[in-house]
Parts: sequence; C-alpha cells; structure tokens
Amino acid sequence: MKDKIKNSEKNGIQVIARSAAILRTLRDHPNGVSIGQIAVHVDLPRSTVQRIVGALQNERLIISDGQRGHLFIGPEVKAMADASRSDIVRECQPLLAELTAMTGETTDLSVMRLQGMVFLDQVIGKHRLRAVSAVGEIFPFTTTANGRACLAKLTDTLVRKRVTAEWKQQDFAGDMEEFLTQLQEVRRSGLAYDMGEHTLGLSAIGCAFKDRLGTLHAISVPIPTPRFDEARESVEAALSETVKRLELMMTDGLTGT
Repeated sequence: MKDKIKNSEKNGIQVIARSAAILRTLRDHPNGVSIGQIAVHVDLPRSTVQRIVGALQNERLIISDGQRGHLFIGPEVKAMADASRSDIVRECQPLLAELTAMTGETTDLSVMRLQGMVFLDQVIGKHRLRAVSAVGEIFPFTTTANGRACLAKLTDTLVRKRVTAEWKQQDFAGDMEEFLTQLQEVRRSGLAYDMGEHTLGLSAIGCAFKDRLGTLHAISVPIPTPRFDEARESVEAALSETVKRLELMMTDGLTGT
C-alpha cells in the first residue's frame, strides 16, 4: 500500500514538472506553438504532451487559436502573473526603502520579460543629482546592470538567444564570447554593472533573484558616475544583503516556513 502511495506521489510530481515545462515553452513562444513543437522542446512523446495540454486547457491555463492549432498561455496564468507582480512590488517596497535609506541612492525593481527589463517600482534617493525612471519603462538586457544580472541567471544557450535578438534589433555587432565571459564574472560575484554603457554619465549596480514562480527580477541602484567610485563599496554590500533577504523570503513562501 505504501509503495502505491509513493508511486502515486511520484507520478503526481512528474506531471507537475512536465506541466511547468510546457507552460515555460509557451511563455518563451508568445506567437504560439504547436503540440509537436512543444514535444520537441520538452523532450516528451507527443501523446504525453497532448494529454497534459488537454488538462491544462480545461483549467484555462492554455488556450488554442482554433485555426492553426497553435497554443498560448491562457487567461488563468496571466491572472496569476498579475497577482504575483502586485505581490512582488508590495513585498519588495520595504526592502527598497531600506536600501535607499542605507545608501542614499535611488533603488529600482524590474522584471525580466522577452522584450527587455520592465520597471515595476522605484524609491527615489536623497541626492540632488539622481536617476528617475518611469514604472513600465522597458530597458535593454545587454547594457544595463539589471539586465546583465538577470541574463547571468540563464544558461548560455538562452543568453545567446536573447542577446542575439536584442543586438539584431539594435543593429549592433557585438562579441558574444566576450559578453559570455563578462557574465561568468557576474555569476561569480552575484553583481552586475553598467559603467555608463546605457546612459552617459550614469552607472549602476544590479543583482537578480527569482520570485516564487521562478520569474527573474532584479534590484538595481543607479548612481551618477561622478560619485560612483565613492559609493560603490557600500552599495555593493547593502544590495547583496538586500537580495539575500529577498531570496529567503521567496524560499520561505515556497516551503511554508
């Protein structure tokens, strides 16, 4: 009897993992994808994918266009994502405010989307010379501290895909191998930098984390370049500590501790 229960639990966990892989595939293909294409991406038999997709469609987690047979993220997932985005801003606000109080600098919260880094929230610093960005504004991956921090959390295969698409859109011929080498240092230290590459006269430090749904976010601290060297060490320490606390919050939310 115990073996049957264990096998049932194992099969249930496997189905959840496979469902998550299918949903992530749809997330990465906003223009739609067929069942056959999903099967290739998640490395599962087409029949298995079809059964799981059918169950997810019943729950409105996946929808079909009905003509080409292409599948898309459903309204229930989008509703959960909206709720999560609201929650993450609310949870991060006290920590952003504390980080700004410790450093005196503006702090930003952003989320990684296919089109770039989308700003969700900001706490303005006390300095007269400071950086201000609008909520909803989209910034590139490759020239920003928050974008680089999030890219460093991805596999090199996904990095190549996103960076190539961005450089193509910008009509920029970058050195992919050099960029990947830079990301290795970000992975080692946990901190990413923009030394005025995105905006002349403005530098930034960024650190990435995942929310409870596995979505990548970043907290970044933009600093006018003239005072960057003076502020760098204290901002690095405060930012790293803030993100560690956030990661613990996200983990506690998953484990129920």
